[in-house]
Order: sequence, then C-alpha cells, then structure tokens
Amino acid sequence: MVHPTVAVLERNLALYRRLWRASAFSTFVLPVLFLVSIGVGVGGYVGEIGGVDYLAWIVPGVMASTAFQMAIGESTYSVLGDFKWVRAYHAMRATPVEVGDMVWGWLLYILIRVEIAAVVFLGITALFGALHSPWAVLTPVVAALVALSAAAPVMAFAASIEHDSYFALLFRFVMIPSTLFAGVFFPVDQLPQLVRPLAYLSPLWHGVELSRAATLGTSPPWPVWVHAGYLLLCCAAGLAWAVAAFRKRLQD
Repeated sequence: MVHPTVAVLERNLALYRRLWRASAFSTFVLPVLFLVSIGVGVGGYVGEIGGVDYLAWIVPGVMASTAFQMAIGESTYSVLGDFKWVRAYHAMRATPVEVGDMVWGWLLYILIRVEIAAVVFLGITALFGALHSPWAVLTPVVAALVALSAAAPVMAFAASIEHDSYFALLFRFVMIPSTLFAGVFFPVDQLPQLVRPLAYLSPLWHGVELSRAATLGTSPPWPVWVHAGYLLLCCAAGLAWAVAAFRKRLQD
C-alpha cells in the first residue's frame, strides 16, 4: 500500500490528467507571451535596468510571479470545492488518510506543476539569451519556495470560508497588487518609501530578488539567507494554518 500522502497526490494527478489541456495556455504559453510583449516589446523603450537589458531583468520576475499565481489559483476553488461540493476530503477522512496527508498531497501536486512550468520557461528564456549566470539552474528551487509560501495559506483560507465570492477579494487585493508591486516589472525602490514595506512583506518580492540574483549572477538587495529564511517562515506558518483549518473544517 502506498503512503497516504502519495495516494492523495496520485488522486490529484489523475484528476489533472483530464484537465491539463485547459491549463496549458496559462501555464506555458501566457508567461512566454509576457516575455515577448513586455520583455522584448516594452523593453525596447525601457532600455537597461541595473546594467542589463530589460528582457534579462524581467525574466526572473515573470517566472516567480507565474509560480505565485499558479499556486494561488490552484489553491482556491479546487480546495473549497473538495470540501463543499465534492466533499472529497470528507471521504478521505473515512480512510487512513490523515489531515497532513491531504495538505501535503495537494502541495506536492502544486509543486510538480510549478516545477514543470519553471523548467520549461527556463529553457525558453535560455533560447532568448536572457540567462547570464549558471546559478540560474537554482531558480526552479526558488519557484518551489514561492509556490509553497503562497499555496499553503491560501489553502487554509479556502478551507475556512463558505462562499467562493471571497476569492475575488483575494485576487483583487492580494494576488494582483503583489504581482504589480513586488519588483516583477520595475524595481521596488521606485515606489514611494511609505509603500515599500508592503512589497517587502510579500513572499513574491523575496522570490523575485533571489531568482534575479541567480539569473544575472548578482547579489540580492538583502542577504540570501534573509530572503530564503523569510520564504521558509511563510511556508511553515502557512502549512501550520492549513493543517489547523483542514482539521477544523473536517469536524463538521
């Protein structure tokens, strides 16, 4: 008998096998379109940032934001639906599957999807000549940390609500502002000084800076261990919240 966590992962992958075509555009094509339209198109007007062309500067931001958005998107309706409409988690509760297995099974599923997207995107950007350092091979690891730090708390949020209308608030007031103001498209130091701490609170900003340091072979604005430590802290806090939220929801 396989481990319960692997069984949950296998169930999620089996479901995704029926739906992968619908997500192929947003997973693989949309980031490349961003790269071409903004990195190449807008980059022709922007010129250089930090001594490198705008295309090379924006690549790590697009990769990290793709992982961030994918993790949030996959942790909303699917998780709430498995509680409220499908009641798949309630069915799992009648088996040897524990709450931790449910949470980790879903997170591993998200990680697999994010890693495939990150590796494919990395290969495409290499063809554009946008990678300036061999440390770029570490960017999928950073993407995994960004995905975990975003997916775990959103899973907890999805397990705590009754109506999917709350997801619109999550997208409008968390996901979109984080993407716009976390250093993906322009440096955070161009923001008003009072607003910058909000960007620093976003795990996406730390992921963007680590990825940018890896692809450009430069040093991030803060020590690497601070960026990585903050992402790990977000992952641990989100995971604890998700396990508690799942356990409380399964008591109904």
